[in-house]
Amino acid sequence: MGIIKVENIRVFAHHGCLKEETAVGSDYRVDLVVKADLGTSAKSDELKDTVDYVFLNKVVREEMGKPSKLLETVAQRIITRIFNEDKMPTKATISVSKINPPIGGDVEMVTIKMSKRRKN
Repeated sequence: MGIIKVENIRVFAHHGCLKEETAVGSDYRVDLVVKADLGTSAKSDELKDTVDYVFLNKVVREEMGKPSKLLETVAQRIITRIFNEDKMPTKATISVSKINPPIGGDVEMVTIKMSKRRKN
């Protein structure tokens, strides 16, 4: 087994429960960790034998581009797509952070973190 990390994906998106959040938009940070068997790709040196991190980044960017009220909803969509479109990942963990959230205080970011294992 091995782990592929795509860290600090920076995205500008329009998520939130307040009208202002969805109208104005905010900066977000997404961190993704995918667990998969990397033994074959380590031997073959072929992209087809691994989880393509270009694909992972693409899924994150596309799903972050669809406005949602909750970060949990966006995170679940990302994980669902990864498992539906690539059969190699056995587990995925995602953190979605809203930078400078409008919560009435000096807060750098709020983060939700979700994980899912593939069911056999």
